[in-house]
Amino acid sequence: MALPKIIELADGTDVPILYEDRSVLVLDKPAGWLVAPDDWVNTRRNLVLALRSSLENCDWWAKSRNLQFLRIVHRLDAETSGILLGVKSPGAVGAYSQLFEGRALNKTYFAVVTGTVPAESWSRRDPIGPDEQSSGRFRVDPELGKESETSFKVLARGDRSTLIAAHPLTGRTHQIRLHLKASGCPVLGDDLYGQPDVRGLALRAVGLEYVDPFQQRPIRIRASADEFCRRFGFAPPVVSFPPRAPKK
Repeated sequence: MALPKIIELADGTDVPILYEDRSVLVLDKPAGWLVAPDDWVNTRRNLVLALRSSLENCDWWAKSRNLQFLRIVHRLDAETSGILLGVKSPGAVGAYSQLFEGRALNKTYFAVVTGTVPAESWSRRDPIGPDEQSSGRFRVDPELGKESETSFKVLARGDRSTLIAAHPLTGRTHQIRLHLKASGCPVLGDDLYGQPDVRGLALRAVGLEYVDPFQQRPIRIRASADEFCRRFGFAPPVVSFPPRAPKK
């Protein structure tokens, strides 16, 4: 019997499974869900808590796999959709966490921006830190911020917006959004650092590449960008991955 490719949460939300092997389960995170600690009480939807509840209830997607453990090892902003990696055993948590902490992955996001982009391709290295004047916000902070780096490439131009591929080399909170704002082209629908839009935040994680830390084989994961691109007025382009290879 084929294993389910969709996780149906208690509220009816469907979470597609993009990729699976012995160690990981990679999800297509819906926009609007927090990726927060499962003991964090919050009135907004907490995906980690919802997944834990589904596991404990032995829902079919988990029962069919005899899955009793799933730990998300990185974060996406609540309003960002796309690739989210979870590990299937406690023994794998450290190895996959180290991939993210050690920058040993290639990550690709699509963003739709407003304003004038500075070039066909460019990079930002603005340090990023918390905005002490506003809870939940971050800012470019040359003095106290942590090192951050993102490269960008224009994929398509519209009348009032531009579709961009973003490749973050570091993983600071709100990094892509802040680096695009600093470039003069904030992400469309960004109610923290730009202007809200009824279509939501135009940022989606669409590509992930790494070397499996146990089997030492290259892994490439893609999330569809078709609906995302069409929603913001663009034809879906070919996913663009960065030229560098992940560290081993």
